[in-house]
Amino acid sequence: MKIDLHIHTTYSDGMLSPEEIVDTAIGCNLDCIALTDHDNVLSHKIANDYIKSKNLKLEIIPGVEINTIYKGYEVHILGYFMDKTNQAFIDMLNTQQKARIEQTHKIIDLLSKKQGIKIKFEDVQKLVAPMGSIGRPHIARAITSCGGSANVMEAYAKFINNKSDVYIERKTVTPHDAVEIISEAKGIPVFAHPIDVDIADKLTQELVNCGLRGIEAYHRKHSPAAVEHFSTLAEEYGLIVTGGSDFHAPSINHGTILMGKNFVPDWIYDKLIREKKRIELA
Repeated sequence: MKIDLHIHTTYSDGMLSPEEIVDTAIGCNLDCIALTDHDNVLSHKIANDYIKSKNLKLEIIPGVEINTIYKGYEVHILGYFMDKTNQAFIDMLNTQQKARIEQTHKIIDLLSKKQGIKIKFEDVQKLVAPMGSIGRPHIARAITSCGGSANVMEAYAKFINNKSDVYIERKTVTPHDAVEIISEAKGIPVFAHPIDVDIADKLTQELVNCGLRGIEAYHRKHSPAAVEHFSTLAEEYGLIVTGGSDFHAPSINHGTILMGKNFVPDWIYDKLIREKKRIELA
């Protein structure tokens, strides 16, 4: 069984629609994928409806990636199989969306006042699917489109970072809150790409106390040594190991599809399903 448990669509910072993701996954011979857009779950129904309408064979695991900030670190928490009608879960997503919109308006205002770069909120909003999660990539693309930077990378370097005089950090829930709320919604909370967080080992212990159930050991950023380290950490705390490509778009440099390219053992799927059933029976 070929799986990829970390994929983004146009409902956050991915470049492909849910339908295109489905077609791409099938083209990559994947059997199961998780759609894990940032701070929303809007792509799930669209993908499943498309699969049904075309009589395709692909399993979609409902997922989400909650962006949090903790002690200066951006910490991402994945969630799988949440009850999307759970009020605490709904409230968390609404809080995250509100914070994204407020951050975007403030950055746009500062870009105009301090850099003379004139972009409108609508210029950013149109770069994401309706009701999707606006984020830094969309702001960077809007800056580039209006001539404020030569390319997206330059926009990031000049404006989308904590050293810039026009950048405002987003107000988010904590990773601890995200783990607790996903757990409350009968979901499986997972520490995403922990290699990005220098305090990952210590933070894992804290999050386990809040209900963390997994850690993403298999990720395109993780070297074999990192995979081994985080797999060992998972074993130490009795966590499920998960993995995925963190797919956003085909590689611009190589023209290749990276979805499903990094090795993710098929036994991960079995453990995830067993955990889902355990939670349902609890």
